[in-house]
Amino acid sequence: MGISNTQYNEIMKQYEKRRDISRHQLEKRVAYVSEHIGGFKETEEEIASISVMTAKKYLSGDENALNELSDLLNEKIEHKKALLTDAGYGEDYLNPSYECPDCHDTGYIGQNKCHCFKQAIINLLYQQSGITEMLEKENFAHLDYGYYHGKDLENFKKAVAKCHLFCENTAYQNLCFYGTVGTGKSFLSACIAKNMIEQGLSVIYYSATDFFKKISRQMFERDKEEATMVHEDLSTCDLLIIDDLGTEKMSDFTISQLFSCLNSRHLNQKATVISTNLSFEQLLDRYTERIFSRIYSNYEHLLLTGTDIRMVKKQKTLKSI
Repeated sequence: MGISNTQYNEIMKQYEKRRDISRHQLEKRVAYVSEHIGGFKETEEEIASISVMTAKKYLSGDENALNELSDLLNEKIEHKKALLTDAGYGEDYLNPSYECPDCHDTGYIGQNKCHCFKQAIINLLYQQSGITEMLEKENFAHLDYGYYHGKDLENFKKAVAKCHLFCENTAYQNLCFYGTVGTGKSFLSACIAKNMIEQGLSVIYYSATDFFKKISRQMFERDKEEATMVHEDLSTCDLLIIDDLGTEKMSDFTISQLFSCLNSRHLNQKATVISTNLSFEQLLDRYTERIFSRIYSNYEHLLLTGTDIRMVKKQKTLKSI
């Protein structure tokens, strides 16, 4: 799973909190029935006394002590159940209550992560990505081929097929969506993001503008620990998506930081998806030859063309008003 030690510890703290709540609730129920159900408190005290006496016998060499304890405890436990049911409570009233009955809020079943732990990771990864709301609409379940025709449709279908393969393939790979405005580049990037998060992989999604703001602030961050964490996240997350490359404000500093990020991800063999409205010629003119070489050589390029879908949707909305 694509989480850091800090994130793992945060999830485990949540499990510890759940168990604390469960324990406090149980203590309240025990205190209540001890006070209001006649004979219950005495039976609890008898169980404690029997356990102590049996332990002493066993330590003194009485090998039958444990068997005797089991019989006596079963008898007392059945008596407690009878007291509860006679008072109108269920036999399990004093059993601990867990949010996840499968792992008892430990996060693990044996040595394996419980399904609730895996879901907690996915929820955390959604939160980390910052695009939870966007992914509710922009995902493979909302694919619509109706906006494409002819060669444009052929290009889009090819890109969709490649996106599915990208999500299924665990080998190091990168994608670059390029082409005209509003033809589905950002949408397909989001489709990949959602699929990867659902697999429990860490995804960081930035528009190009926000990406460059982030790395610029990180360089001048007074909190060095925070700056280090940002750098590590951008370098080692399972998937980094930079959307609309070419729309950001340019400087020599941001260009050098972009190369540093792409290069470190390449060295770490971590996947990157880039979308841009720029042509290859424009990419070469706008960025350094080193950056262009990285994107041109290490990425699979998918061309998307056609009408601006956002404009088409807007026009439909205006007509319906």
